[in-house]
Amino acid sequence: MRILVVHGPNLNLLGTREPETYGRTTLPEIDARLVALGAELGVQVESVQSNHEGVLIETIHAARGQFGAILVNPGGLTHTSVVLRDALLGVGLPFVEVHLSNVHAREPFRRRSMLSDVARGVITGFGPLSYELGLRALVGTVAAS
Repeated sequence: MRILVVHGPNLNLLGTREPETYGRTTLPEIDARLVALGAELGVQVESVQSNHEGVLIETIHAARGQFGAILVNPGGLTHTSVVLRDALLGVGLPFVEVHLSNVHAREPFRRRSMLSDVARGVITGFGPLSYELGLRALVGTVAAS
């Protein structure tokens, strides 16, 4: 099985952007850890990051028939993007939403996700480990269904 990892806007700045909130681990480091974990779990992991909502939508559309599931950190689009929600629903692939920070312990607007109610699950607040937990959960639930 192939798993698509979708990183939303500003995640390319990980490691230097607000390290007190997001940590010092870079996006390439997270992606490398996911590829290694994927190999351990018997899945192929491919990642994409964009600061452009349309690129993310096109990538999700192209995933249909190519990937078995999606792991997504929508970044700031979490709270605003109906079109990201519609794209994920439209392709019909199971997905898990992840966040590095605990969005529920931050500003009130970050507590509302446009995706959570249609995701297989949400993992938030464990830094880079959120991605790894999300991948494990996604592979486990997809394999079980």
